Amino acid sequence: MLSFKISRTLSLSLYSIRLFSKTSSNEFRFVQFYRLSDQTKNVGIQPEPNGDILNLTASGLPNTLIKCLEIPEFMQIALGLYKEEENVDSKYNAHLLPPITNPDKIICAGANYQGYCQASKIPIPQRPVIFSKYPSTIIGPNDTINIPSVSAEVDWEAELAVIIGAPCKNVTVQDADNYIFGYTLAQDITARDWNTINGGQFVLGKSMDTFCPLGPAIISKDEVDTNELQIKCLLNGQLKQDGTTADLIFKIDYLISYLSKLMTLLPGDVILTGTPQGVASHTNPPRFLKCGDVLKTEIEGIGEMVNMVV
Repeated sequence: MLSFKISRTLSLSLYSIRLFSKTSSNEFRFVQFYRLSDQTKNVGIQPEPNGDILNLTASGLPNTLIKCLEIPEFMQIALGLYKEEENVDSKYNAHLLPPITNPDKIICAGANYQGYCQASKIPIPQRPVIFSKYPSTIIGPNDTINIPSVSAEVDWEAELAVIIGAPCKNVTVQDADNYIFGYTLAQDITARDWNTINGGQFVLGKSMDTFCPLGPAIISKDEVDTNELQIKCLLNGQLKQDGTTADLIFKIDYLISYLSKLMTLLPGDVILTGTPQGVASHTNPPRFLKCGDVLKTEIEGIGEMVNMVV
């Protein structure tokens, strides 16, 4: 077992300790953030949205969440530091980054909501429709989405994302939950025209730069009931998507089991579970994203992202 020594070399900030507060449920909201004072990347726990951050990296843990997940005792160490409340950074000294960066895989489930299939006028799939995005698409919860010059049909897709916490191969549906680290928000931004241009293959239309906003935090799995989470997407303040995970065709535990029979899922891998109806391509005429738009994504109990389109 990997031994781990907690560093205690940094002094406490009295200002930050006074502001730092825990939720009554001891909710674990893991974030990656850029600390403005010394221009470093850090991993932390942010108990409340837009609140101060317990800096785990300043206490000796790695500065990426994927590296943290490689430590068998990570959750126990994080819990101990959480209780001690040392090395707290003010929210004013932090810029939120994507909560996961450089995962081995981003795996996506397409046409996985009944309402989406109905609006798209396609049959309910008999097995999961799986495609991928490249990890280079990931941006943070407040970063800008870039409209590529090669596409005129850039669309939104608000999604619940699953973060894998341990190596996972050939697991049963019943055991799948044991391999989940937590959940976060995602936008599966898509260049619809490139799905056609590329002969029906999704990878190019899904993998252009900035096409996977993630964040703002990863909520530990024990804090989230995914059976009926409300998912919303607003464009310039106008509600476009308003769905619930109760409408999922293939549930999360089934997706993990299915995928694990095809490939090994690794710590930090991201699974996008599908999007409800209400995307631009469902409207007549379609109103795709354009420069100046503001895209807001919300999932009940997890948080929200706000991304400007440029």
